[in-house]
This record gives sequence, C-alpha cells and structure tokens, in this order.
Amino acid sequence: LGARVICDNIPGLVSRQRQLCQRYPDIMRSVGEGAREWIRECQHQFRHHRWNCTTLDRDHTVFGRVMLRSSREAAFVYAISSAGVVHAITRACSQGELSVCSCDPYTRGRHRDQRGDFDWGGCSDNIHYGVRFAKAFVDAKEKRLKDARALMNLHNNRCGRTAVRRFLKLECKCHGVSGSCTLRTCWRALSDFRRTGDYLRRRYDGAVQVTATQDGANFTAARQGYRRATRTDLVYFDNSPDYCVLDKAAGSLGTAGRVCSKTSKGTDGCEIMCCGRGYDTTRVTRVTQCECKFHWCCAVRCKECRNTVDVHTCK
Repeated sequence: LGARVICDNIPGLVSRQRQLCQRYPDIMRSVGEGAREWIRECQHQFRHHRWNCTTLDRDHTVFGRVMLRSSREAAFVYAISSAGVVHAITRACSQGELSVCSCDPYTRGRHRDQRGDFDWGGCSDNIHYGVRFAKAFVDAKEKRLKDARALMNLHNNRCGRTAVRRFLKLECKCHGVSGSCTLRTCWRALSDFRRTGDYLRRRYDGAVQVTATQDGANFTAARQGYRRATRTDLVYFDNSPDYCVLDKAAGSLGTAGRVCSKTSKGTDGCEIMCCGRGYDTTRVTRVTQCECKFHWCCAVRCKECRNTVDVHTCK
C-alpha cells in the first residue's frame, strides 16, 4: 500500500502528523517499533500497581479513558511515549535504517574527559535528529490547541525527550601497542531504554500537581506551600482515581482477578492491591525444566520438575 493510504488509515493522527507520516514512511516504521518498546516499559514499571498500564484494543488512545483525566498516570504516559519515539528514531539513524539521517554529524574533532584527550570517531548516536523529529511529530497534536491540558502534555513530552538525552553514554576504543590506551577513539551511545524508564518512574513518584496561570502560558503550584515544578518534573492537574473498582468513566479497570503477594507490604501486596476486599487462593502445579546437563556432543537434556505453589488473586 502507498504511504498516503496507510497514513490516512492510522486513527488519531492530526493533519501535521499525517503529512510527516506520508513524507517519512520509513521513520514511521521506527515510531511503531518505539511504541511497542515504551508500552512494554510502561507495563514493566507499573506491573505491581493497581494501574498497570493496561492497553485497550481498538482504541487509538491505547489506554482508553484514563487518558482523559489530567492525572499523573497520563503525565507518565506522555513522557514515556515521547521518550520511546526519540530512542527508536535515534537508534534507527545510527543503524543505517533511515535514508534521512545517519551518525551524529556534530561530534567531530578532539575532546577531553577525566581520562585525558580522545578523538571523536565511530558512529555516535544521532540524538539531535531523534529529538527534532519526535518534537515535530509528537507535539503536533498539542500545538493545535491553546488550553491548559495541551500545555501539560507539551511539558511532559519535553521531559521524556530530555530523559533519553540524559542517559547518553561515552563508549571508547583504545589504540596503541599491546592494547595500551595511548590513543582513544570515542563516540556517544544510547543507554538501554530501561534506564530512561526507571528515571521517568521516579519522576512519576515525585510528580508536581500544578494549575495553569490565568494567561494559560505557564504553571503555578496547585496549592499554597506546594513546590513549583521545574523543567525536569512531570506535572499533572487532577488527582488519580484509586483504580480499585471498575469505573469506565474514569478509565479504571479495577483490580479484581489481579495476582497479589500474600507476604508483601508493598503495592503488590494483597492488602493494597485488593483494596481491602480480600483475595482467593488457588493451588497451582507448575512444570519447569530443571537439572539441565550438557551431553557431548551436542545436546542439553533436562528433567521436568513439578512445583506446587499458592496463587493469590483479588476478590
């Protein structure tokens, strides 16, 4: 199918996003891969919480009505999704998958760090292009609007983009006699996306509740005595629902049937996860491969081990 047909049938895109989709179909493939990555990361970060980043089929918002509320969950989703787009495009540029970009063209010449001088070389990840395209594509939907929610979304999008840049790492190769490091060639590389996810999860825990100023151009603390938000803080307007019971209007799927830990005192514990409703216990026998041994040549043979465990699920 032509790019125009495909882009016209992606639900939820605004006009500017459709234009970028049609102009850069190969980048849109990377955006799709980035979406799968950040959704997996979101679900990993919240796997032990009442809201566990559950996706909904046939819903272009991916998470349903939970995104209508200007909550800290919505703030996290906007930040992690923006970060996922940056990470995917930056990686695709450096791997030669895109015709419009390649390695970072700005890291050239000599530089210095704590270990001494080095030459920029190799293929530094092109974070500049990743951030620039992600900003143009992801922010396009919010820039059509001039309301407080759009301002909140733009702020959290920016937090996600800068989070990826924060974890660029320096990788080097030594040159010299017998592997000595008399000369070094270095390049900047993306860190594993888990580091970005962990960082934004901490930002979620410390998210700042704000209200928009009268001119709608900035934020102020929601209540007197609250600290002001910085550029690296996630921001939100509305308190979150407790996500204990099914509430379609609030986007809450409830926790009935969720697996919990009987012994944990944390958010995955049955007392918190089940919201005091109690839990059911089912005895389950699991079969796993165990006592695996390598046999010459060339096979690995394992035994089947049966383990009976109690599984606790919320009422």
